[in-house]
Amino acid sequence: MRKKKRKYNINGIILCALVFFAIGSTIFCMVAESKEAKGKQTAAERAKAEKEAKAAAEEEQAVKRMKEFSVQPGVPVGTEEPAEGEKIVYLTFDDGPSENTQKILDILEDYDAKATFFITGSNETYRPLIKKAYDAGHTLGLHTYTHDYAEVYSSEEAYFSDLEQIGKVAREQIGYVPCFIRFPGGSSNEVSQKYSQGLMKKLAADVQEKGYQYYDWNIDSGDGAGCKKDEIVARSATDRYSHAVILFHDSAAKDETVEALPEVMDYYKGQGYEFRAIDRESFVPHHDI
Repeated sequence: MRKKKRKYNINGIILCALVFFAIGSTIFCMVAESKEAKGKQTAAERAKAEKEAKAAAEEEQAVKRMKEFSVQPGVPVGTEEPAEGEKIVYLTFDDGPSENTQKILDILEDYDAKATFFITGSNETYRPLIKKAYDAGHTLGLHTYTHDYAEVYSSEEAYFSDLEQIGKVAREQIGYVPCFIRFPGGSSNEVSQKYSQGLMKKLAADVQEKGYQYYDWNIDSGDGAGCKKDEIVARSATDRYSHAVILFHDSAAKDETVEALPEVMDYYKGQGYEFRAIDRESFVPHHDI
């Protein structure tokens, strides 16, 4: 009888142990699951907070960029006295966007370089590339809507009418009108004299009064004159200037420019130059008018 009772006691102890083990295991699992869920929630919240912070920073930078680069009458733009001790190269591309724009953007990305695009309104198909270039950190400037010298340079009114049109294209793509411009043919072009004598001096003064700044160049790659790749490289790669502003063209016919660009960039990289896009503090080359 005592043995039987002892057997019952042992069984009872085992049963109780199993019950306590089951309860303990359940509680442990619940705690572990709770911690895991809390950890996942914390990670999700942290990821959400980081995403929101990044978006806020990007929005702040976008607003700052818009304020800094937009047309502001009475606010000076750039300097004609380059800072000493710097080696800067400004790659500038006229006449785009075109079927070559994406190729140029790809090359610039490969070199982690920024450039400036002076846009036209002639090719609607490729206009989305204007915003793409801007979103990639490149500077946008206004060149001309029509690039028709006879029309653009027929009078001051005609020039500013054209400028207003290309400004609208820029606003549609990036939300504002940039203050950077380049005259078709540069400020020293002689073509305008055929249509209106003394026009360029008037325009040069007028655009600055209205809050724009015009940019010529101190290095002409020659691609506008139809130079081939090797000549483009030879004309573009020079250490004559500590602040080099190179004129290139971004149009459908400028395949040679696309081919030459990596070699030009290799040269300047090897010479210790920094690739920059134009901003309000940049060196401004002006030709004699």
